[in-house]
Amino acid sequence: MLYGTAWKKERTTALVTQALQAGFLAVDTAAQPKHYQERLVGKGVRTFLSGSNLTRGELYLQTKYTSINGQAPNNLPYDPSTSITEQVKASVASSLHNLRHTEDVEDSYIDCLVLHSPLPNIQQTMEAWDTMASFVPAKVHSLGISNTSLPILEYIWDNSNVKPKVVQNRFYAATGWDIGLREFCKENSIEYQSFWTLTGNPKFLGIPLVTRAAEEIGVSVEVAIYALVQGLGITPINGTTSHIETDIAELLKLEEWKATGQNSETWGKTVRAFELLLQKWSLASY
Repeated sequence: MLYGTAWKKERTTALVTQALQAGFLAVDTAAQPKHYQERLVGKGVRTFLSGSNLTRGELYLQTKYTSINGQAPNNLPYDPSTSITEQVKASVASSLHNLRHTEDVEDSYIDCLVLHSPLPNIQQTMEAWDTMASFVPAKVHSLGISNTSLPILEYIWDNSNVKPKVVQNRFYAATGWDIGLREFCKENSIEYQSFWTLTGNPKFLGIPLVTRAAEEIGVSVEVAIYALVQGLGITPINGTTSHIETDIAELLKLEEWKATGQNSETWGKTVRAFELLLQKWSLASY
């Protein structure tokens, strides 16, 4: 899982440090001061690394370029009067500074730079994408897109030299849990990341196959849901502030349970039943 840092405000540094100490190795943020404190994420990473045997190369840091439409007008990481190209360049420069793992920003890099949302038209979207691509592979290792539809994802795939490696979308009933889009991702080795995994799916908490699995394994229903979503080949974003250690501990407990006896086969059947249920609900909503 990725640790999500949206809406953490002044608690960001402490929570990022705590999450990394608990066992999270991947962090998601954005150059969007309206909802994220990217500067404090970087401080949390540096605090953790200063007291850890792990190196920056063992962590995964993901951030986003957010267009004007998603920014607070009085608090942006770039000059809104400049071109999209210049906005992206300034945003990436600020992210590299904020997420530096040493005091030398020349050492800084981003594992994945995500286009936070498509821009108002496809030409603007591609201008942003191509500018993001200019940082690959030296300062940015891979690119992704969030809040996207399948047609836009396919267009970027067909018309870019640097292909998307990540899609980060809401995982909920309104989009049919992105079944078609996730199939495209699977066919093209794109990592699908889910957000709103719990908050967007309150009905998951009462599904008998979920509650039975949680009870049998001895984990919370919430952790069972995360694990089932992972079983679908999805990487969930977990932004918890109160269950950081327990979520990691219970996921490890579930992995140990799966390694015992016939439990792996039992879990595989549970995942398949969960997938079929999503397919059934998705068809019923159209």
